[in-house]
Amino acid sequence: MADLPRCREATWEEAERWADRIADAVRSARAVPDTIVALTRGGWVPARLLCDRLGVHRLLSLRAQHWGVTATPSGKAELTDELSGDVAGEKVLVVDDITDTGESLSLAIEHVRERGPSRLESAAFLHINHSRFTPTYFAEVIDRNAWVWVVFPWNYWEDLRTLAARAATDAPGIDAVRRALHERSGWNVSSADLARVAALVPLGEERPARPKSARAAPRHGA
Repeated sequence: MADLPRCREATWEEAERWADRIADAVRSARAVPDTIVALTRGGWVPARLLCDRLGVHRLLSLRAQHWGVTATPSGKAELTDELSGDVAGEKVLVVDDITDTGESLSLAIEHVRERGPSRLESAAFLHINHSRFTPTYFAEVIDRNAWVWVVFPWNYWEDLRTLAARAATDAPGIDAVRRALHERSGWNVSSADLARVAALVPLGEERPARPKSARAAPRHGA
């Protein structure tokens, strides 16, 4: 049976609230950075929201891939795109959406540190407390025993394509995939959204119900 993680669908309202909390914490610490670095792709939107709230105009990026819905072949964090600009002597905040194992953010921090910033801090909207790396700032903690795959609004369609295709290997067809996601992942997805996904990835066809066996007709002369 295909692996379907328990899911939590985050909302834009939650994202705005998380950004407010982190921005408040950064200002309270008198640590507004010169440059924000987004750990792409998940950190792009959180970083942009923090730029707006902190009045930071310089936004750079780097990319590390890890695991989960978009796993690396090795299962380990790998830096795939280096820092997009110079940060020597600057106060820098590296931002991601979530720390799960923490490997991606830890790798990004070490990469940026080698570029000589005068101060280097990190932030994540969500922090799962089994992570081996704890960011300087985070808005919400998820207990390790309550782990779920968080579907962020900026990642909704990618996660839905991947998990729907995975569910379709056991339960082909839009209705069957919808039931599987609800029952096994706790994710309530509309048929309309799954129909959009089906135009991009094959979700198969519903298996026809097996006809009930008819009662044998009596033979003549019985």
